[in-house]
Amino acid sequence: MTEKPSQPALEFAGVSKTFDPADARPAVSNIDFALPQGMFISLLGPSGCGKTTLLRLADGLIAPDSGTIAAFGAPPRPGPEIGFVFQSFRLIPWASVAANVEFSLRSLPLSKAERTERALHWLEKVGLSRFAQSWPDTLSGGMKQRVALARAFAPNPSLLLMDEPFASLDAQTRELMQAELLSLWSEQKASVLFVTHSVDEALLLSDTILLMGTRPGRIVETLTVDLERPRDPDAIRADTRFIALRQHLSKKMRELVLSDPQSDFYGR
Repeated sequence: MTEKPSQPALEFAGVSKTFDPADARPAVSNIDFALPQGMFISLLGPSGCGKTTLLRLADGLIAPDSGTIAAFGAPPRPGPEIGFVFQSFRLIPWASVAANVEFSLRSLPLSKAERTERALHWLEKVGLSRFAQSWPDTLSGGMKQRVALARAFAPNPSLLLMDEPFASLDAQTRELMQAELLSLWSEQKASVLFVTHSVDEALLLSDTILLMGTRPGRIVETLTVDLERPRDPDAIRADTRFIALRQHLSKKMRELVLSDPQSDFYGR
C-alpha cells in the first residue's frame, strides 16, 4: 500500500493582501507554496517585497484579502502550536530571563514548577543557565536573541516563524547564532518559515528558498538547496554547489533591486 503523504505544516493558495485600498499594488499577490512538515523554508528578497506580511498571515495575525492559508489543515491562529521569533528581541524588560521564557508557556496545561523546569531546560540548551535570574538589559544582543530562541522553542511548536532574527547582530555573533539555530532545529525538527535578506544565511539554513520579487510581493523562483545535513558552516561555504547557488541568487537579487522603479538604485 502506498503511504499517504503527510499534511503540509503550512500551505498558501492564491493568497493576496492589500493594506491601503487607495494603492493599486497589493503588498503580496497570488502567493502559492507549501511547507512540508519538518522542513526549513526561507523567504529571500529585497526590502518591501512582503516577506514579513507572509509571516503575519501565516500566524493568523492578519487575514488575506483572497486565497486560503492552512496550518496543519486548519486556518492559522496565534497560539503555542506556532512560535514566532522577531527581528527585535521583544523581551519583557521587567521580567527575569527565566520568566521571559516561561511567558511562552502560559497557555499550556503546566504547573508553575513544570513551566520553570522547562524554561531552565531551554536556557541550558542555549547556554544561558547562569543568567536565568538576570534582567534582559544586562545581556548582550546575542544573548538576548538566545533567550528569544529558547522562548520560541520551549512550547515545542509544530511551526516556527522567524522574521530576520539575526539581522541586528554583528557578523561574528550572527554566524554563531545560525549554528545555534541549526543545532536546536535538528533536535526538535519544527517546520520553519524564515525571513532573510542574506543569500548566505538562506543557503546555510534552508531546504528550500523562495525568492520574492519586489512589490507587489510574489514568488519569482523556488530553489532546492541540495546540500547534506548536518551542515558545517565553514565546510558548506567551500562546496561548489553552495558557491553556484550563491552566485545565482546574488545576481537575481541585484537584478530585482535594479529593475524596481521604487528602489533608490533603479536603473543604475
